[in-house]
Amino acid sequence: MQIEMHADVLCPWSYIAKRRLEAASALSGTPIKIVWRSFELSPEGALISGDSAADMIRQWRGDAAEARIAQITGFATVEGIKLDLENARPVNSFNAHRLVHLGAASGKADAVMERLLRAYHSEAENIADRGVLDRLGREAGLAPGAVAQLLAGDDFAAAVRADKRLAVERGISGVPVMVLAGTAPTSAVKPVEELAKLLRQAAASEPSA
Repeated sequence: MQIEMHADVLCPWSYIAKRRLEAASALSGTPIKIVWRSFELSPEGALISGDSAADMIRQWRGDAAEARIAQITGFATVEGIKLDLENARPVNSFNAHRLVHLGAASGKADAVMERLLRAYHSEAENIADRGVLDRLGREAGLAPGAVAQLLAGDDFAAAVRADKRLAVERGISGVPVMVLAGTAPTSAVKPVEELAKLLRQAAASEPSA
């Protein structure tokens, strides 16, 4: 089953949603293929890292920040994800999204997204740095020449912008949001059991079912 997922590498909820969907796929017995749709949470973000993700949450949430940080970290831990919000530093994710599209062209989008998510959230890598992206792309299985060509030019820039327009058309203003065939966009941060139910229902309604 194909699932379109509007997500950003910078979003810890997108990482959590990926894990939950994988678990829901196994629970429901429904194989899935995720089509990653680029969504920049901070399109004006810098290429050089500044404040940490945790510090930014503190700026936004004030007195409620520590509870929010604990909540996100706790949910991630349940899914086997080690978040390092104190050291992960939000940057511009445009080129990271281009890398995912390059991965999709060779059937490796999921591997590329997985590597980027782990690098940013767990390893505090600067995913706007071209040297880092070059290494991560190759570690995810992409051909070195293809990654180098991507980073030297503007390949898939139009695809990232097209995904942004698609999100607007669908009324999506935050992520992660998933779209199953024939259904309206819905939050992908749901309990595994609920996601599994949605997958079963969608599979049952497919023409080939």
